[in-house]
Order: sequence, then C-alpha cells, then structure tokens
Amino acid sequence: MAKAKDLVIVESPAKAKTIEKYLGGAYRVTASMGHLRDLPKSKMGVDIENGFEPQYIPVRDKGELIAQLKKEAKSAKTVYLATDPDREGEAISWHLKELLDLPEDKAKRVTFNEITKKVVTESIQNPRSIDQDLVDAQQARRILDRIVGYKLSPLLWRKVKTGLSAGRVQSVATRMVVDREEEIKAFVSEEYWLLDAILSLEEGGSFTARFYGKGDKKQELKNEEQVRAVMEATQDEVFSVRTVKRGEKQKTPAPPFITSTLQQEASRRLNMTPRRTMSIAQQLYEGVEIGDRGSIGLITYMRTDSLRLSEEALSTARAYIQQRYGAAYCPPQPRRFKTKAGAQDAHEAIRPTDVNLTPEVVRKSLTQEQYRLYRLIWGRFTASQMANAVYDNVSVDVDSAGYTFRANYSELKFAGYTAVYEEARDEESNELANPLPMLSQGDRLYLEKMVPDQQFTQAPARYTEATLIRAMEEKGIGRPSTYAPTISTITSHDYVVKEGKYLRPTPLGEVVTGLMKEHFADIVDLKFTNHMESELDEIESGKARWRDVLAEFYGNFDREYQQAEKAMDGVRIKVPDVLSDEFCEVCGRQMVIKKGKFGYFLACPGFPDCTFTKPIVVEMPGKCPKCGGKILKRTSKKGYVFYACERGTDCGFITWDVPTKDYCPACGKTMFKRSGRGPLKSFCINEACPNFVPEDKRVYKKKSPGEKSAVKKPAAKGGRKKADTAGKTAKAKS
Repeated sequence: MAKAKDLVIVESPAKAKTIEKYLGGAYRVTASMGHLRDLPKSKMGVDIENGFEPQYIPVRDKGELIAQLKKEAKSAKTVYLATDPDREGEAISWHLKELLDLPEDKAKRVTFNEITKKVVTESIQNPRSIDQDLVDAQQARRILDRIVGYKLSPLLWRKVKTGLSAGRVQSVATRMVVDREEEIKAFVSEEYWLLDAILSLEEGGSFTARFYGKGDKKQELKNEEQVRAVMEATQDEVFSVRTVKRGEKQKTPAPPFITSTLQQEASRRLNMTPRRTMSIAQQLYEGVEIGDRGSIGLITYMRTDSLRLSEEALSTARAYIQQRYGAAYCPPQPRRFKTKAGAQDAHEAIRPTDVNLTPEVVRKSLTQEQYRLYRLIWGRFTASQMANAVYDNVSVDVDSAGYTFRANYSELKFAGYTAVYEEARDEESNELANPLPMLSQGDRLYLEKMVPDQQFTQAPARYTEATLIRAMEEKGIGRPSTYAPTISTITSHDYVVKEGKYLRPTPLGEVVTGLMKEHFADIVDLKFTNHMESELDEIESGKARWRDVLAEFYGNFDREYQQAEKAMDGVRIKVPDVLSDEFCEVCGRQMVIKKGKFGYFLACPGFPDCTFTKPIVVEMPGKCPKCGGKILKRTSKKGYVFYACERGTDCGFITWDVPTKDYCPACGKTMFKRSGRGPLKSFCINEACPNFVPEDKRVYKKKSPGEKSAVKKPAAKGGRKKADTAGKTAKAKS
C-alpha cells in the first residue's frame, strides 16, 4: 500500500506549483483559492446579542473544492496550513481547520516570508499551532466592518441613493479627499515675487543669483513696489561676492520598500494603481518561471510595514555590491532601518529573495509590468545597502546696496547608491542646473539684467493615489493590506473620481461625507479610526479581548445610529447635479452629467417630462482619413475605448489606434499610434499611401486570452461591420 502523502494547503495555484516542486513527491500541495468560509452576503451574519458571535457559512460555489479538500485531508497524515503570513492568512488557515474538521495534532501552521527552496523546506520542518490572537484580530476587523457596513449602507440607501456603501476605512478615506477639496476652495492666494539677477565676471562667465534678503536676514518680496525698490537701489550699485562656501554634501539612500512606499513609488514612477501594483507583486512573490531554473519566488511577502532585513539578506547584498561595484560602494557596516512605532513588524521589508537575480538576468522571463516592478524593488533594496552619494556643494552670497542675492550649485562627486537607484521626487529643486563660474570672495560682478517674476501662493494639491496612501499611513488609517482596496472602493462607488493623476470628490462623495460628519462623527474621525487600528493591534498581541473591543465600539455606534434615524426621519437628501456646458436640444434646459451602466452621459434635468440624453463627446486631434470629419473618442459597452468618425455609419471609419496631431508627410492624412503608455511611434493607416503600415506591423501589446475573446479588432479592409455595430451599441446605450 502506497504511503500517504502529507497535504500542504496554500491560497493560490501559482504558489502551489512552486512549493510542490521544492518539497518533492512526499507532499501533495493544493490551493484553497482564498476564503472557503465567510459571513453570509444576504444578511449581517453577526449575533450582536450573543457576544457578537459570527455566523460563518461555506462560500457559495466552492462546495466541490471543499469536498475535494476534505477527501485529501482525510487521507493525509499531516495537513500543513500554509496560507499567507498575515492576519487574513491566519484566519483562512483557522477557517480551513474548522471546515475540514482537523484535530489539533493533525493541523500544522506554516508560513513563507519568501517562496524559495530554503525557506519553504525550513518552514515545513518547523511548523507551529494556529495563532488564535491573530485570528481574533482578523475576526474583530471583519465583524467591525460588517456591522458598520450593514447598518450604515441601508441608511444611505433610504436617505441619499440606492446602491451606496459606507465603511470604517473607506468613509475616512473619502473624508480626507473631501476635506482637501474644501481646503482648496477656501484657499486665498497671496501675491509674492521672485527676483533674479543675471551677473557676469569681467573675465567671462555668468550665472543667476536669486534675491535672498537684506544682509543675513531673509526677506520675502510681497508686491511690485518692494521689487522696484530693490531694483532701483541696486541699479547703479556695485555687485560683489561676499562669501563663497564650498563643501561636501552627502545623501543617504532610502530604506527598502514597505507596502505603502512601494505603492507610492510605483504610482509615481510606473503610473501603476495601488491595486495593480499589489497584483503584480503577488505574482512575483508566488513564483515566476525563470528559464531552466523553473518557478522561483522573486520577492519577499509584499504586505508588510516593517523595515527589518534578515542577516542573510544583508550579507548577500554586501557581497554582491563589492563584487559588482567595488569596495568603495559598500559602507563599513550594513544599514539597518528603524521600523516606525505602531508597525506590526511581522515580516521583513519587501526585497528580492536573491539579489544575484538582477533585473537583467530575469528580464526575458517576465512580462513588462513584472520586470518594471521587480527592477524597482531590486534597485531600492540594493541601493539601501550602498554607500552615500557625495556631492560637491557651492553656495555664493552676492552683496549690492545692502541686499543679498544667493546662488547654489551641487555636482555629483561620488555616485554611491545613485548608481543603482534614486528616489522619485514630487518637487523641483531650486538649485542651478548649470555650474557656477570660479568665484572668490571680493570678486566684482556686473549686472546684466534683473528678472522679476510675479508668483501667487498655490492651494494645496489634490491627493494622488500615492499621496493619499502616504497620508493614510501617517495618520494610522488602515493597514498595508487595506490601502489598495480602499482606494478602489471609493472610486468604484463614485465618491471620488480620478482626473489625470489627481483624486477629486464627486457631489455624491461630498453629500455622503457631510451626512457622516453630522451624524456619525466617530466613524469618520481620523483619530478615532487610528485608535480602532491600535485596538486591533492590541488584540493581535494578546493584550485585549476581541469581544470586549467590539462591545465598547458598538455601544457608542448604536447610540449614534438611533439618534441619526430620529433626526433624519422623513428626510431625503438630494445630490446636486453637475452642470455641463451643453443645452437640451428639446426643451433648452442646461444639461447635467449623469452616470449610467456604461459610464457618464449628458441628460436633461427635466426628466421625466423631458427624456433627452446624449453621449459625452471627446474630440480627438486630426481628421478622419476617409471623409475629413472630426474623430471622436468612444467607449464600447464592455468598456473598451475606440475612435470613430463623427458621421458614424455614414462614413464607417473606426479604429483602436489613437489619432495624433501629426500628419503624414507623403499623403497629408492624420497619423495614428497604438494605444498604450510611453513614447510610441506614429504611423499612417492610409492604404493608398507609400508610408502605409499594415495592422500586423503596428506592434500591438499582447492581450491575454480573456481579452482576446472579449475584444475583436476592427478589420483593415471591408470588415468594419462588427466594429461599427460595437460603436453604434455604445452610442445607443449612452
């Protein structure tokens, strides 16, 4: 009789494949595909009167998988529960143990901070019991969010609009965006001036110095009169160099990534949304096929708020730096970074599992997104263990009529960590781009001209996804695993819209936030939400009981809820319409912007008396290559963007390619480029032109099998019928 295999249960099939290869034939590795047991969707599923007892049920549509797992678990000698190494992963393991009815001596908990052979085999040899404190912390979070959502969402449906939702973290994130918008509206701009003096030496060479103040005291120029006073005072006076300060300035590398900083930097540098960043990072963590090496987990676990690094990782990085860049690039001691107070510190920082697997080594095995994100993670970690960058810094103060003008210039002297990675900056530097001429104290300078520049103080910028995540982290709102889904939730519910890279609240978001601030001040209070996160951490560390924490929260929450019900009895809050610049073609009213199943459209505010609607038209550059009409941007009913002639089926032109402002030098018709990011080469699609580029030569991005089945390209010749139909459907639905 064949010996029974031990069973290892992970969350995803990709991870299962990699781990099974490492463990060998004595183990059977399978995937739970995430949660198998949860609270019911059709009701709250929490018995508040009975100590907040949760009513867990098997997840719908997973009955066959549960039956299969029960069968495999029954025949296995030991079941290793190897779900993700965080609160949620611990809870999934606990649910599996309960669902599969596993006895204590048969169920073993293992975690993998990285999916490498060494870590996987060591973890299997050192299992532990399920950490009930971690499970309780996750249960408390789940029940807390369920109570808030299932109590407040129906209230919003009755008082504002059906289909809305409220949540402990999402409502605070929405409030932060709304509060920032109110700051912008209330901001009063103030005038100020910059004054630059372009100065030259008698022996040649010139530079620009900016007005600093009077003597050593800094002074701001508030108006034109002050600027003129300085210009008139210095017009006929001598300019001379008062001081020249030369020195070295050192810049230290940034620490390795944690979840929040990875999402911020990927947003800034790669234009990736937080959700997309975490999805790609998950792929890199679970394992990627690398040539003849097979499947390898390339990075450590990506949901972490710890800056800790293992001694093995530090020593490997230092050896690589010395071998690749030289001893000068490796500091005398490894760099260790202090994790901020309040962080869970359960895992290492995000780093490559093997620093010798450089981005160039694995590039051919990765998709473009995987490569770009891996390069970011690898570069940040490697740079964190390298020597400081050293700059030669020169600061010059110039005197004239008692006023001081200052010029600064820095030049890289030793690259240090910048040879590998340099952090993206949100703000421009005030340092000069060109070197200063050789200057000495007492040198006489000649004024070529003064350049006054009127400026106005700017309102605080709207949040981007990156800056919102940073603000949430600083204020203790949510945890690493919640940043990405929170932003996705507030945008998908139309509380916040993304304009370019900035987040702006919608009228709906402002109305809902106003209601929450008036009646549920605790829920949307930043300090209160931070306090609740701390309470969950207390449960995790075993210092608090989860039922007690929920009871304390619910007492205040229920009182607020009952008071809100009474105060809003019979009240229905109207969400203000967003006015457009267009007017109804039937009754002449100013049309408003509405959102339907297929996106935004224009509607007459006179509904139901007037039912006129029309799509929102975005006119593209260039002209239709068939008839010379305007080219409009359209969206199909599946959400895909295409471009069509304004005359619709009367012309028949439609394409997935993006029209540009350029015209073909041979035929004079509009040039197009393929859709996608980055510098893309434009081409001519006029078949009668000698510069014509056929569709198969336009280098479209590869589509996944799902995308290929969902989208059909319009044909190049005589095959426009299907594409025309898609365009007409999108227009009709709008």
